[in-house]
Amino acid sequence: MPRVKRGTMVRKRHKKILALTKGYRHGRNNLFKRAKEAFLKAGQHAFRDRRIKKRDFRRLWIVKINAAVRLHGMSYSQFIFALDKTQLGLDRKVLAQLAVEQPEEFTKIVEKCKEALVKK
Repeated sequence: MPRVKRGTMVRKRHKKILALTKGYRHGRNNLFKRAKEAFLKAGQHAFRDRRIKKRDFRRLWIVKINAAVRLHGMSYSQFIFALDKTQLGLDRKVLAQLAVEQPEEFTKIVEKCKEALVKK
């Protein structure tokens, strides 16, 4: 059986990891073992933070809606309760955009919600 030398494949694998960790600091960009550890940890953070990003945006939308609704004399919880009763079917992302970009349209939605609360 012929002898197999693996130096070229090892170098190729190392270069791939080192290219992916370009810009990292303190030896994590040019020491293979450190670079591989940093690359794997970065992947874990990326996976986790893709889910956290969704949470953060929902919290931001709620803050924007709450601020806009309080200008009309309601609380966020009252508004969401009334919104469910009116069955408008708008999600928080759309409501936050309306509150910031088109306040007159948002005011109409709030008025409809107030009417739904009065009808209780």
